[in-house]
This record gives sequence, C-alpha cells and structure tokens, in this order.
Amino acid sequence: MTNYDAHFYWDPVCPFAWITSRWVHKVVEQRGYQVDWRFISLRIVNAAVDYDAHFPPEYEAGHSAGQRMLRVAAAARAEHGRESMGALYTAYGEAIFDREPPEDNVAWRNFMGTPEHVEPILAAAGLPSSLVDALYDESYDAELTAETEEALELTGKDVGTPIIHYQPPEGPALFGPVISRVPSDEDAAALWDHVVGLAMFPSFTELKRSLRELPALRAFGIDPADAGKVEDWHGGSRRQKK
Repeated sequence: MTNYDAHFYWDPVCPFAWITSRWVHKVVEQRGYQVDWRFISLRIVNAAVDYDAHFPPEYEAGHSAGQRMLRVAAAARAEHGRESMGALYTAYGEAIFDREPPEDNVAWRNFMGTPEHVEPILAAAGLPSSLVDALYDESYDAELTAETEEALELTGKDVGTPIIHYQPPEGPALFGPVISRVPSDEDAAALWDHVVGLAMFPSFTELKRSLRELPALRAFGIDPADAGKVEDWHGGSRRQKK
C-alpha cells in the first residue's frame, strides 16, 4: 500500500486548482513525494445552491461538465489504478486551460465534458476511449459524493478547490493555496515548506486577501510566460503592470 505525502482533491474545471496542481507537480519532481489525486466535485459541493442567483450564467454548465469528467476519472481509477490519475488530470488541464480563449464561451461550455471533448484527452493520458461511456453514468456519483464529503470534512464546508491533505491520514488539510501563476522551481519548494509550516499549527485557520491577478493561463488570454506583467486586482479590465 502506498504511503502518500499528500492527498490532492481536484475538479478538472477549476483554474486555480489546475495552477496549484502544477506547483505540486514541481514539488513532487524535486522531492520524490507521492500524491494521491482524489476527487471533489464543484457541482456536488453546490448541489443545494441556486445557480441562477449565486453564479454567472456559465457556471452551472461548467460545473456539470466537471462532474461528468470526474465520472470518467472514477472509471479510469477503477480500471487502471490510482497511478493513472496524475496523467489524466494533466491531460484534462492542458486541454481545458492550455489553449487559446474560445471565440464562443457558451459553445465551449456546452462542448466540455462531451465524448468529442474527452476522447482525445483520454488518448493523451494513454487511456482507452471506451471510458467516455462513464460520462453519463450516474452510478459513479455516489463515489464522487463520498470523496467530496471526505474533502470537506477535512476543512469545513465553506471552501472551494483545491483541498490538500498534508501527511495523511493524521496531518492537516487546507483549502488552497490559491495562486494565480505557477512558481519557479526554486519558489515552488519554498512555498511548499511555508504552507506546510503554517498548516502544522493546530490553531491556524486562515490567511486571505481578495486582491488577485487573473490566472496566468492561455485559456484566459494570458501567456504564462507573461505572468506578472498583467494585473486584474478588482475583477475588471486588465491593465499592464508598470
């Protein structure tokens, strides 16, 4: 049985979870850690929420697509083992976020989580295309719900994605860190140590600031190579850093 250094709970449609996961990958490469890539469904987290009242119009379609893609991940994990999850999450993230912005956001949201979208992603992850049959198989939702509830029991329910459980099963868990760009190799290890250091204080609860950059993702119109040159601190139009 693998002894994991961390459990990372992810939903494929969350851009901040994707950026944080690339940070974790850098740390894994440097330190040889073992990470179990587990599921948290934003659609299940918000099952009781009135989407029309609380979210922009495209969120429900996006979260529903994420749930369908997690069904495929659950099927892949059952058939090909937990070790297949890292490659599948990478393939999902690259297809969703490492691309040019869509010309039609509504059409893109409706395309995500369809067989036509997921089949090439499975191929990129080295997995069989037959797994697309799980997209609309609601029998996987019990597993997704159980793992989502597991994640929220670690942190409390008023959080988003990702959730990272450090040194499981007895270690602490936190929502985040929420980062807008992938750190350098050197900064990645330092950030890991700082986050784990804070998490190890039993009384530590939260650090937060609402000012943030746009996620440095091609899908949002920002080349990661230009990260830090464009800011959006208030959710409005972008502006160049001076």
